[in-house]
Amino acid sequence: MKKEDILKKLTNDEHYYGDFGKKYLSASDVGVLLKNPLALKQEQKKTAAFLVGGYFHTTILEPDKLKRYKIIPATTRNTKLYKEMSDGELCLLQHEVDAIHMMSDKMLSNDICKDLIQGEFEKPMITKIGDYMWKGKCDVLNHNEKLVIDLKTTADINKFRNSAFRYNYDSQAYVYRKLFGYDMLFIVIDKTTHQIGMFDCSDEFYASGKDKVERAMEAYDLFFKTKDFDPKQYFISKTL
Repeated sequence: MKKEDILKKLTNDEHYYGDFGKKYLSASDVGVLLKNPLALKQEQKKTAAFLVGGYFHTTILEPDKLKRYKIIPATTRNTKLYKEMSDGELCLLQHEVDAIHMMSDKMLSNDICKDLIQGEFEKPMITKIGDYMWKGKCDVLNHNEKLVIDLKTTADINKFRNSAFRYNYDSQAYVYRKLFGYDMLFIVIDKTTHQIGMFDCSDEFYASGKDKVERAMEAYDLFFKTKDFDPKQYFISKTL
């Protein structure tokens, strides 16, 4: 299959996150491979945080697709109204949607943010890293500034640097720079104060990401590519 045909197929989220896309490793796989490799093949349960994050990105990058989200005017997901209207599906709450629109309006009213959030949106790419093929889909590919831009929300913008290492944004930055050939910039908004932060990536950050990616590939090679490997015999050995 030609690369251009693969990328065209990966543009569709159904293929990107489905069986076709699972043939490739991704930045989001790194944390799983480092923590619990066997969970890589398991279906990940959708969370409210994931849904809220997706709506935030859609509001800014693909507002024409907002209608695909189901919104319920309930205070929590434990109410009778929510349970009746959701029909077992994970849905957004109206107050969550209101908060997201406030954040997106704040971000897009900032002139620097508005200038940076230009170019190609939700752009997929594939490349070989080590012995394996990797995929990625960036929020914004800004060719004028030669930047890969990722939009994030955070509970505390003053702690984002520490969060970036904890949530493996370093490995995301490393993988995306390999995929797209541009440096990475995180545009972040605080969910409470609505303060905006712009975080570029140091050599140390990329190096940390590279180390995680290499260790993740070692785990993938051991758990999924090593003949006769028995995961029941695997254990972690460290000195305290």
